[in-house]
Amino acid sequence: MAIYYQDDAVQVTSESIRVGGHTILLTDVTYVWHARGRTTLAVRGRVIGRGVLVLLLSLPPLVALVCVVSLAWSAQDRGNWTLALIILAACAVGALALVPFLEVPLGWLDRSYERGNRVNELWVQHHGREVMLLSMPDALRFGQIYRAVQRAVEQQGDRG
Repeated sequence: MAIYYQDDAVQVTSESIRVGGHTILLTDVTYVWHARGRTTLAVRGRVIGRGVLVLLLSLPPLVALVCVVSLAWSAQDRGNWTLALIILAACAVGALALVPFLEVPLGWLDRSYERGNRVNELWVQHHGREVMLLSMPDALRFGQIYRAVQRAVEQQGDRG
């Protein structure tokens, strides 16, 4: 018996699919597909959170650009470029010192995209009926499970 996927709630083997305590034999499965489910509050919150994070990451560079243009404009009017260049150099050094701290929010953003922005459903045709096996908003995990079920059903078809 080959195990294609296994976690605390799902197990896909060369003989069966176990989801939430229910077991379906692969010999009884004729077709596998996925569909988009209804959007949940958690998924909407993830998308909104992603938008807020992108906004918060975008605002400081835009504010810095406005400040640089303003500083250059005022230095041109006064003809005093020395003070403007010292201020710009200090700001550039400060910005470069803060760049490593972007790792944390960019990691959050990456993980939010991995988890996806919709609910995915895994369906099978079992004894001629359409049965939804799984519904989850985690796109990465869903993809792993869906591919494991596909492989298991394909292997079952090759044997039959």
